[in-house]
Amino acid sequence: MNKSEILIIDDEPQIRKLLKIILESNDYKVIQAADGMEGLHLAANHSPGLIILDLGLPDRSGHEILQDLRNWYEKPVIILSVLDSEEDIVKALDNGATDYLTKPFRTGELLARIRSSLRLNQNIELQQKICADDLEIDLTTRNVYKDREMVKLTSTEYNLLTLLAKNQGRVLTHQYLLKSIWGPGAQTETQYLRVFIAQLRKKLEKNPNLPKHFITESGVGYRFL
Repeated sequence: MNKSEILIIDDEPQIRKLLKIILESNDYKVIQAADGMEGLHLAANHSPGLIILDLGLPDRSGHEILQDLRNWYEKPVIILSVLDSEEDIVKALDNGATDYLTKPFRTGELLARIRSSLRLNQNIELQQKICADDLEIDLTTRNVYKDREMVKLTSTEYNLLTLLAKNQGRVLTHQYLLKSIWGPGAQTETQYLRVFIAQLRKKLEKNPNLPKHFITESGVGYRFL
């Protein structure tokens, strides 16, 4: 039996009922909140394995609730919203959303994304090492190896590397990276990222001019492969 507990934060009773039926029929435990503040309270007291969050909440914006959650909640948050603009999607990803689905949703796709998010989070929690071709990151000792030879990184370089590596294959936006590494006040300082990504490429890529690990997603952010 699946023991993962999922918190639904959505003000629409019919959506909460539908999600509860879908999730419980797939052996998930379900708790529900009808507004953002109730959702924050339940998240703090239950520490669910995953949160499904609507953006259009009656008391506070779902974007604000997501920001509050990400101050301490590290597990997956999937946005499920009728808002489908690029601005809302990018903003949610910037604030730390794991995934984004629009309403109306397809049951199979929602379940697949939940499974993927939970599996990735479990793998990250269990991981002691991250390997990517010629690179190895030892999360216990904080040592980094290229072709089995240790590479010395600064604390900031290491933190940026592990953030990208723990989200391997996923695009992390400039704002998300800046906020996570340097804090909320640095979210417009994209030059920081360019400098540190260049340093990581110089130290860890075989050919920094043709990177295969630190991939630039033009105008959006970076992806680690």
